[in-house]
Amino acid sequence: MWSVNLSSRLVVASVLAILTFELPVSAVWPIPVQYGEGKIGVEIKRSDFMIKSNVTSSSVINAAIERYQYLVEHEYFESPYDFNEGAIKTSGYIYSLEVDVQSAQDVFDLETDESYTLEVPVEGKAVISAKTPFGAVRGLETFSQLIVANSGRKIIKNAPVRIVDAPKFAHRGILLDTSRNFYHVDAILRTLDAMAYNKLNVLHWHVVDAFSWPIESKVHPELTEKGAYSVDMRYSYEDVKKIINYAKNRAIRIMPEFDMPGHTFTIGEAHPEIMSCLNKQPNWDKFSAEPPSGQLNIADPRAVSFAFDIITEYSRLFLDLGFHMGGGVLNVDCWKEDPVIELYIRDHPGESINSLVNGWFTQMSEKLNEMGKISIAYEDPVLNFNYAAKNTTILQAWASEDSVSKIVDKGYRAIASPWNRYYLDCGHGSWLSNFEGNSWCDPYKGWQQIYSYNPLANITDPEKQKLVIGGEVALFSAQSDETTVDRYLWPRASAFAEIMWSGSQDSVTNTTREASKVAPRLTDHRFRMVARGIMAGPLQPLWCIRHPEACLHPTAPTS
Repeated sequence: MWSVNLSSRLVVASVLAILTFELPVSAVWPIPVQYGEGKIGVEIKRSDFMIKSNVTSSSVINAAIERYQYLVEHEYFESPYDFNEGAIKTSGYIYSLEVDVQSAQDVFDLETDESYTLEVPVEGKAVISAKTPFGAVRGLETFSQLIVANSGRKIIKNAPVRIVDAPKFAHRGILLDTSRNFYHVDAILRTLDAMAYNKLNVLHWHVVDAFSWPIESKVHPELTEKGAYSVDMRYSYEDVKKIINYAKNRAIRIMPEFDMPGHTFTIGEAHPEIMSCLNKQPNWDKFSAEPPSGQLNIADPRAVSFAFDIITEYSRLFLDLGFHMGGGVLNVDCWKEDPVIELYIRDHPGESINSLVNGWFTQMSEKLNEMGKISIAYEDPVLNFNYAAKNTTILQAWASEDSVSKIVDKGYRAIASPWNRYYLDCGHGSWLSNFEGNSWCDPYKGWQQIYSYNPLANITDPEKQKLVIGGEVALFSAQSDETTVDRYLWPRASAFAEIMWSGSQDSVTNTTREASKVAPRLTDHRFRMVARGIMAGPLQPLWCIRHPEACLHPTAPTS
């Protein structure tokens, strides 16, 4: 009986969807903070359409204009929702796009203004106005998403359009791990393209981990020689500089992470003398969260000196003010059973593993400050070891959703990355060859679960809310590499991107946006990304896309 009733409801719903569904200008992803639209179709005058700016001295502006000029000329995107549309009536032409920027200064950091306004008339010249080149880049992306192909033309459906837009959060990132499995430079650049299409602005490059050291070191070349998987799986200085420049032109910061003192087995390949619990087998699980085990010996001055070398070298190579010093999942047993540390604690009354951890991060933070960097770390040193970090330190919350509020309660700025919402590598089972169970962070996180998470939940104090500077979705790469990165990230990272840019509340109704209403825009955006060469995974059968109201769970709650 239930299946018969459901079938009847699906038939009715699908008929209604065919008759009534229309994708508005808010198909732009992420949804703009404020937008207004008319009902007049306008055509892009393709023969002589030009993008130009009042600023010619900015390399970011110049590169963006060249990129979007090419996109407007060559992209031919037909929305999946227009399959039965026919020729749309137009009554005007857009001949050019003027990009008006107040300042050509191209310093990009947490304080940079990314706001813009976009106006598309029913005839003549469209205009983007922005305070910085980076806001202009965001406006250019929005303009490109307004354009669809129809009957051999390129049109904007609902002119006049006026958009006023700015991000809710300053830090909107993806963590990409290139140690467990290697990603060639082209795959990283493609990921940066996709990030720009979603207005994300930080690639948290988890460069190294226990498994490999793929980046060139001029100070300690033995790290790459012994720690890289092969000579073809290395990032040279020139590769890094290329990635940084490519990212900047797309309004993206590259924030490096060199995780220490944990997750450092690969350092032990070259320097076993400064390590603790190096590759303990077969009972590695006592000493680390995953094999191979190994942590820097936090009581050894040589380990501190080595870490200073790493911070100094890569602070100079990576230009971003933020430098992530790691600190996640530190294993106390690894150090407790190290005879050198045991002897040190015995000879220094009052010292303990906890005090050594505190001393380590104090020294690392002071070194980063000396290099002009902002210290960033995982939550563990502060929440698990009571490390009294400077109030300028930024902490990344990962262990639970509650970690975000715990961090801001202590007065620190927070990056929200709770594993149960934002870890995109999960849901593929165990990567341990003899274990049939799940991975620690299963199950798979669907886009709805990502979209429904509000990092400000349970933080009611407006001043503490300001300390949440944004979030990151994470792709640790035990079961990912460049063959899977597109579909593992996208379009789930797109769902995250809209919450980071626009927040979870609809700016018009002041209500939480519902997944059922969001899904058609996300699907449309996924198809556009695929058309641009990003192999984003499908969200639904094509039938559901053509009948969007017919593929809703009959008992799912609504907000």
